[in-house]
Amino acid sequence: MNKILIVEDEEAIADLEKDYLELSGFEVEVANDGQTGLDRALDGEFNLLILDLMLPGVDGFEICRQVRAKKNTPIIMVSAKKDDIDKIRGLGLGADDYMTKPFSPSELVARVKAHLARYERLVGSAAEANKVIEIRGLKIDTTARRVWVNGEEKNFTTKEFDLLTFLASHPNHVYTKDELFSEIWDMESIGDIATVTVHIKKIREKIEMDTSNPQYIETIWGVGYRFKM
Repeated sequence: MNKILIVEDEEAIADLEKDYLELSGFEVEVANDGQTGLDRALDGEFNLLILDLMLPGVDGFEICRQVRAKKNTPIIMVSAKKDDIDKIRGLGLGADDYMTKPFSPSELVARVKAHLARYERLVGSAAEANKVIEIRGLKIDTTARRVWVNGEEKNFTTKEFDLLTFLASHPNHVYTKDELFSEIWDMESIGDIATVTVHIKKIREKIEMDTSNPQYIETIWGVGYRFKM
């Protein structure tokens, strides 16, 4: 369920917005002053923020600025001020939309749904375009074909990378040497499954802190290898 934070000092307006959003299936939290709203926006996990501009303590502009410096969460600004300069400033700080009071709650719900759908499409496209596997300090960018261990990039040959990626993509599954050879080398070097052992050794030297006690690629004696989650 998508979670929304409303930062609004007029309680009647906040309650009305909350009611309409909850009826539309959203989980909603309300903060009635700027500092509380800023703290929750930075510390909480929200899918979208609705910020009033004129707030006690910290105004909506400052909340938007600080949130946008750390998060890409969609932000809708609302205000009774109709001046274009406020709209321009709010959008310039990174707000995704600006609504002028009074507005209908149904319009707010429609805009919330539109921005959430747009954000989910963008996030989904980015994930699809650049698939990354991250497990306990090991980061594998399968698109760019790059590997980092605790933030330090390591160089891999083509087959080392292919073997590591295949195992990491199928964690906790035990593969025999024959299966790995067939999957990674196919028909290139038929009959030479010792190649798998050599490549596992080289991979371990690059990603394991202690090759005698591996935390990633485990040997299952008499069977083959398993990537541990």
